[in-house]
Amino acid sequence: MDHSELIAELPVIEKMTPAERIALARERRALQLQKCHDRDRIAASPPPRRPRLTFGAEIALLEATSRGDSEEVERLLNEGANPNSHNEDGLTPLHQCAIDNNEQILRLLLAHGADVNSQDTEQWTPLHAAACCAHIDIVRLLIASGANLLAVNADGNMPYDICDDDATLDVIESEMAAQGITQGFIDEERGAPEARMLNDMKLLHQQGLPLDARQPDGSTYLHTAAANGYYDVAAFLLRCGVPPNVRDNDLWQPTHAAACWAQPDLIELLSEYGGDINAKTNSGETPLELCEDQTTRAVIVTVQQQEARKRRQAFGVRDSRRQSRKRKKFESPQQPSATSDSPFSARGAIRRLSLRDRSGMTLARLEAQKEQTDILRSWSKEDVSSKPDPPPKKKNLKKSASDSGGIKNDGLPGTSKV
Repeated sequence: MDHSELIAELPVIEKMTPAERIALARERRALQLQKCHDRDRIAASPPPRRPRLTFGAEIALLEATSRGDSEEVERLLNEGANPNSHNEDGLTPLHQCAIDNNEQILRLLLAHGADVNSQDTEQWTPLHAAACCAHIDIVRLLIASGANLLAVNADGNMPYDICDDDATLDVIESEMAAQGITQGFIDEERGAPEARMLNDMKLLHQQGLPLDARQPDGSTYLHTAAANGYYDVAAFLLRCGVPPNVRDNDLWQPTHAAACWAQPDLIELLSEYGGDINAKTNSGETPLELCEDQTTRAVIVTVQQQEARKRRQAFGVRDSRRQSRKRKKFESPQQPSATSDSPFSARGAIRRLSLRDRSGMTLARLEAQKEQTDILRSWSKEDVSSKPDPPPKKKNLKKSASDSGGIKNDGLPGTSKV
């Protein structure tokens, strides 16, 4: 099949159950191997080459298990190969047998001491893999060998949580009932990893050790708590002062981890303590772009809207203060009060100072200057007159002196009251 055919087939594959997907993959793999075998049979055999690479027994054991070569597996185990060896994803030969439904190799591995409860990097046990793939015979064999029915993977799921096959699920639940497992035991076991981590963080805090210590990849305990949904652990670390925006080597913040692994409660908690919901990773990805869960995406969008609203409100307060300072620049020095009836109040409106107000000139001063000018002008005319008027009579002086308005110069033409 070419690439376009595979893309066109994706919608159909997404609707399949895990068991159907595995069966389809096996069918495609068998067809691929058959075509390769036919091509090698037709083609001429290559000249023999001297082998230049050698692999360890553990790598060879994993490879032989994936091929289903029971004879090679038995030979390697007899030669001392470690049955609990694993690849970079933590996948052991026992995991591979549970996925491939290979009971024969599974029995060989268990007989040579393989750990029935070994976990990969996602904390899946072989029983998780067998239950998800609905391999009922492998499930029975693992349970009979002591598999933990309450093992919790990184997503917080037990084997019965991820089993969609009714017959296989009935086998698991019947064994759980036979072992006396109640809902209380289940809840306690689910919360055990978080309780252990919380106790470890409290012990570090009591000893005065740093709670923001970094792992080789730059991640912190807060990253781990956010990715696993450990709400109580994250809350404890944040209350102890661990910064919510700490970054790892790829510039991931705890918010990115919570978004990637669909932990909406942790996203809200980190945002309350100042986590940046719009932070970008080294690849330029935001928490929303890393999230595939629709419920978690809705929480992220809600937090983004709340943060945007807070920024707008904060900007509005600063803007109003700035506008207030601008208005004060043009307001009158005498600020009107809300209850005053002063004719100068103008009911709080902005009143610009006129040129006369800024220079200190008033109407009374202008009138006085005008009168003084008229007086000077009248005395100036009197000095140049060729015919002086006779001096005023005494009775007129006495009469004018008795007036309350001051002295009246009746004999001087052009004069006015002072």
